[in-house]
Amino acid sequence: MKLKLFATLIFMISILKITAQSSYSLELNLKTIPTKEISKNESGIGFSFHQNLDSKNKITNSLTYKNSSLNYGSGNYFSANNNKYNWIENKLELTHQINNKVNWNLELKTIAAFEKSFDFSDITILGGAGIGYAFNEKNNIYLGVKRMTLFGKAQILPTIAFHSQFNSNTAIEIGFPNSAISYSNNERNAFRLTNVFDGEYYNLDQAKAINSNGNASKISFSQMTTALEYERNVDRNWYMSFQGGYQFDKKYTLTNNRGTTKYNFDANDGFLFNIGIKYKQ
Repeated sequence: MKLKLFATLIFMISILKITAQSSYSLELNLKTIPTKEISKNESGIGFSFHQNLDSKNKITNSLTYKNSSLNYGSGNYFSANNNKYNWIENKLELTHQINNKVNWNLELKTIAAFEKSFDFSDITILGGAGIGYAFNEKNNIYLGVKRMTLFGKAQILPTIAFHSQFNSNTAIEIGFPNSAISYSNNERNAFRLTNVFDGEYYNLDQAKAINSNGNASKISFSQMTTALEYERNVDRNWYMSFQGGYQFDKKYTLTNNRGTTKYNFDANDGFLFNIGIKYKQ
């Protein structure tokens, strides 16, 4: 109980410090990813805020909770087991403007990913740093290095993003792990075509015996997602979003602590559908 209380305080400490902040958002999402063999459902809630500390420094903090469940095809050995997983994430970002062309960014991400029972071994520290350069008012580039879980395990990977604002309605971002084309025909409608590499892993409550391959202590997910999103400004502060897309190169595996695959679910590529509601202030 003391461990759980202490961990809760770690993730909630940011909220205790933002009562006086004026810019924040609250978001709820429901996502389903049906495939032939395994269907994945997710529900999540996220709270974030940002504050300009002064003319050169900005801080952004977000706290997210996500619950995922897997539904296996009939007769699958794993269908009788607990297939619900919990993800708690706190992300802190600090951006400093060195001059009118150059800025640097520092990110610290604390994640707890577990099945049912929480322990300090479920906590992972991610994040990294990068630098941005503005060629002009419409074009800029960002280069960085971060510890991420894009491929289902914690790795240090490069990040790059080139952003260009074509006009007041259209912008494009090309890079890794995210790329996007954004378009807005008026102040109430926004469309985005995105391509994202993402992944995560969860510690299992009990190690699973996988035939002669030994035991597996983690379940790992990774995929590349291409999706079209529509966001509607319902009124001054409320937004609705709808997303539909397809996931490629999907990998669901059971691994040991070193990330070595012990069992591959051979998950099929498939569609995804997401509906969200957001409040912005």
